[in-house]
Amino acid sequence: MASRVSFDCDLVTDFESPADEDGVHDSFSQLIQEQCHGLHDVIEMSSFDLEEESRDDVEYLEAPDYQRSDSDALQQTDHLIGERWSSDTLKVLSSMPSRTIGRSRGAIISQYCNRTMQLRRRKQSRPSIQHFPRSARPSIRGYRVETDGAGFEEEENKRERLVNNLQNLSVNDRVRMLRAMPLSLAEKKELRMLVLNKAEHSVSQNQIPCCSQLKYYIIIALRHGWYGWLSFLSSLQLWQTALKCVGGRFGTGVLSYFVFLRTLLFFNVFLFLVTGLLLVVPQAIMHPDPDQNVSVSSTWGLEVLTGAGYFSHSVLYYGYYSNKMLQTGCSASRNGTSCTSGLSYNMPLVYFFTIGAAFFVTCIILVYSMSKSFGQSFRIDKSKGLLAIKVFGSWDFKVIKKSSVRLQRANIGTQLKELVAEVNRQKQKFPVLQRLFRLFIHMLAWIMCLGSTLACVLAVYYFSEYMHRDLHMRAHAGSSDPLLKEASLLAVPVVVSSFNLLLPGFFNAVAWMEEYDSPSVLNYVSISRNLLLKVSVLGVLCYYWLGRVASEPHLLRLECWESFVGQELYRFLLMDFIFMLLDTFFGEFLWRLFSQKALKRKRKPVFDIARNVLELIYGQTLAWLGVLFSPLLPAVQIIKLILLFYMKKVSLKMNCQASGKPWRASQMTTIFITLLCFPAFLGAAVCVTYTMWTMQPSQRCGPFQGLKTMFQAGKLWVQELAAVNPDLHWLASAHAYLVENPLFLFLSAGIFLIVIYFHSQVVDGQRKIIELLQEQIENEGEDKKFLITRLQDIHERKRGRTPRRVQGASEDSSYS
Repeated sequence: MASRVSFDCDLVTDFESPADEDGVHDSFSQLIQEQCHGLHDVIEMSSFDLEEESRDDVEYLEAPDYQRSDSDALQQTDHLIGERWSSDTLKVLSSMPSRTIGRSRGAIISQYCNRTMQLRRRKQSRPSIQHFPRSARPSIRGYRVETDGAGFEEEENKRERLVNNLQNLSVNDRVRMLRAMPLSLAEKKELRMLVLNKAEHSVSQNQIPCCSQLKYYIIIALRHGWYGWLSFLSSLQLWQTALKCVGGRFGTGVLSYFVFLRTLLFFNVFLFLVTGLLLVVPQAIMHPDPDQNVSVSSTWGLEVLTGAGYFSHSVLYYGYYSNKMLQTGCSASRNGTSCTSGLSYNMPLVYFFTIGAAFFVTCIILVYSMSKSFGQSFRIDKSKGLLAIKVFGSWDFKVIKKSSVRLQRANIGTQLKELVAEVNRQKQKFPVLQRLFRLFIHMLAWIMCLGSTLACVLAVYYFSEYMHRDLHMRAHAGSSDPLLKEASLLAVPVVVSSFNLLLPGFFNAVAWMEEYDSPSVLNYVSISRNLLLKVSVLGVLCYYWLGRVASEPHLLRLECWESFVGQELYRFLLMDFIFMLLDTFFGEFLWRLFSQKALKRKRKPVFDIARNVLELIYGQTLAWLGVLFSPLLPAVQIIKLILLFYMKKVSLKMNCQASGKPWRASQMTTIFITLLCFPAFLGAAVCVTYTMWTMQPSQRCGPFQGLKTMFQAGKLWVQELAAVNPDLHWLASAHAYLVENPLFLFLSAGIFLIVIYFHSQVVDGQRKIIELLQEQIENEGEDKKFLITRLQDIHERKRGRTPRRVQGASEDSSYS
């Protein structure tokens, strides 16, 4: 048993509520002891007990509907409801909290009138009601209150006393007391209005000074203003109404995609603000180098798609930024640059630390979001308990607009469908041969998916090598059509985006062959296969950019390989968005028309969560990879995400339908954040760190020209500080040991991982504690069943002995 049951001889008959476990157990123990010792030969039932016994039928003890279908639960309760209860058992059962709700409104008011009076008397010693025993289900029987003879006047007097006592309580105590009363909402509201009206009447009768009235009105106005401000802030949440509509119509699985899209938008807004304020704006308002004013022929047809041409010499790319100290009082002339006294801005140093700080803060936000999401989604929530909470406590009574009411009703209805489906879902058991066949099908499906992914990766690798050789030949050929040259730059992005569009469809066909029973398992499998494809393709592309282009820029005759890589990332990001538009149009809109018009089917396609989420993660990884080479690339990603949200929302409502099998996506957002953190952000951070620490920058462009690595910018700045001020010579040593030494970086990463590990262990410990508490609650329920069954058995044995005693007594009287 989870809790100790003490069988003491002392009976606490005047305990405050039968919800207190000790009192209930003591009443059980005394009744059992009375039956065991035979203190009473025959149990006399009063008229009150007979009336209550007729009222307490066995039907009150039946199990809920969802438990009646379970044969095991029905067999457990059969022995409890098989026969009629004895009077003593009924007395105990009638004192239980679940049996006293709604019996007597007058008795409840009388009881809480006495309770509020006691609370007022104890106010000096107990200034707060926080430790007051919470008993929302008071026992009427324990107080021996006769409800049938209570007249209307007596009830009104009790009601008046309760109103007076509530008025004299503080606001918090009054609210807690009203919440604890087992009355209907209408009666609670009526009591609250009586208390408020009486308080206003008493205030109006008293002569309040003018200053006090002014202070009172100012406080009320400020409170109303504060509540209005909070309501205004909640209305400013981005896409709040749209997300509620999506969640109410399509469920939490589809809703998690749009919530994840909004999260990515916030990350890109942060990156755009940091790079825009610290890098783009200073470089734009300062006069650039005269050597950077290069005239380029504009071909606006392809420049928007390729990012080359005019955009090559703009603040969009790395090569435009200066490697000199920017000053406000400088002006360019033919003889050079003349500067007067003004503010100076070290662009190389700011560029280096801005990118590093942006990645560091993003990492902290990601890890915090991931740990918080883990703590919220992986806690132990029983579906039946959540279903009860959703049924009885999910409605917001402050919602009064008709549109909001309809939206909330649809949202709650969809969540109830998901919870009911999760409660009713049972794990199917298959025979051995069928399980082996299903295992063979799963292995075959994974082999097909892995083989197609490997073929796709090899195709991307060999095609990128071919295009690299083609660019090398065009660069050494000299004369070539510039339009054709720019168009050839789109070849690799188009091929990669085509693979990203076609392979997920093949994965869905393979998953249809596997016939997964659970929609959540199907989504997790699809996410794993799509993630493997995206990570493999990005790995090949990173090798191409850093291993081929950056290490050998002279083969392509590139003056600024960083700008070329930035253009490549811009093209991949733009092509990814274009192919998502094509997928939405052809894969959802035209397929819906074809299935409804040609195939005469009413069903619409289901929104593919796995593929769309992995497309978001793929695009965000490109944005993180390109922020070093193109500081304005987060702005392009912001525009893409905003357009994508509205496009997907409209397509979802027009072309898709909710899943035929409702399922609750309790951990989808956590999985999305985890995938965004570890494969996506970690891979992008490793590539950017490798570029800044080991790759040699271009010698004729960018803020780091003339340096061996980008990392030397910080080292040169520390040396200059030490040369100007000898007292700061310790900065050079600190920079050498803490920044240049990779051991410190590994130690920092190790400490970070240890913190994450300890946090995960804390979450796991909380889960185990919740499991133990739930098991203890179940054991306490078994305790009550055992005690009631024991009490009934004792009474049955005693009832079998009672007729013989009565028969013997009658025979003695006849002989006498």
